[in-house]
Amino acid sequence: MDIEELRTFVEVADAGGITSAARRLGVSKSIVSRRLARLEKNLGIQLLARNTRDAALTEAGATFRDHAAKICAEIDFAVEIIQPGGGLRGRLRVAAPLTFGSSHFAPVITALAQQHPELHVHTHYSDHMVDLVAEGFDCGIWFGRVDQSSLPKRRIGPMIAMYVASPAYIEKHGSPETPEEMTTHQALMGNWAWPVMDGDQLIEMKPNTRFQADAGIALVPAVLAGMGIAGLPVPAVEEHLASGALVPVMLRYPVPDFAIYVSTPPSQHPVPRRVQVLTDMLIDRFG
Repeated sequence: MDIEELRTFVEVADAGGITSAARRLGVSKSIVSRRLARLEKNLGIQLLARNTRDAALTEAGATFRDHAAKICAEIDFAVEIIQPGGGLRGRLRVAAPLTFGSSHFAPVITALAQQHPELHVHTHYSDHMVDLVAEGFDCGIWFGRVDQSSLPKRRIGPMIAMYVASPAYIEKHGSPETPEEMTTHQALMGNWAWPVMDGDQLIEMKPNTRFQADAGIALVPAVLAGMGIAGLPVPAVEEHLASGALVPVMLRYPVPDFAIYVSTPPSQHPVPRRVQVLTDMLIDRFG
């Protein structure tokens, strides 16, 4: 029984289809189909009920999936133990935010791949909080408050965010000074709520939303155009703050402390070394 056949079966089972599994594995659908066919032939039992769109586990497949996943995890863990100082190999699937991630995290991930040529790195950039378990990621990089994820996590470093607007918007509409005043202004919203600190008290503001985008970086042109106020990580707008194209507002009520984290799926095993190495590189860069 081939380990790649087992890995492929687990990916198909978790992804719910051959197409999604092929995308995760970075191989063609025909390769995935052939591996599944060989595995089922060797076992003499059908593991997946396939149609043109997806693949559902049979009763036997559901039982076999858990054992196959444990076997794959044990092999990965064993290889990393016997090669603690060697180069990384295998596959690393990383979820990272589109805002800030594609510009700041991408160079670190690229450096990891360059240093370890036998490591296959797949990075998914999105400002949506992904399900690391359901979508098959080894780790996820994100920024927010520590209470925003129940997954095992490691703090990478601080992340400062603030509310900003263009001088033209402020000249026309004024600059809000309190959370109550913010409700009368036009908000440019991303995927996160609008929290501020009033001393030690956390307040969730509910502004009037005029413009929304599921990627925070997409709000930058709108706030530069004077369409409203946006809450964004400082690295996403630092050049515009430096030039005066944007100015901070609500400075008496700062955004609560945010940080960059790496989360991993729950597991009975220690964090894989490839995830540990990436995490250490991120801490070196942002810690």
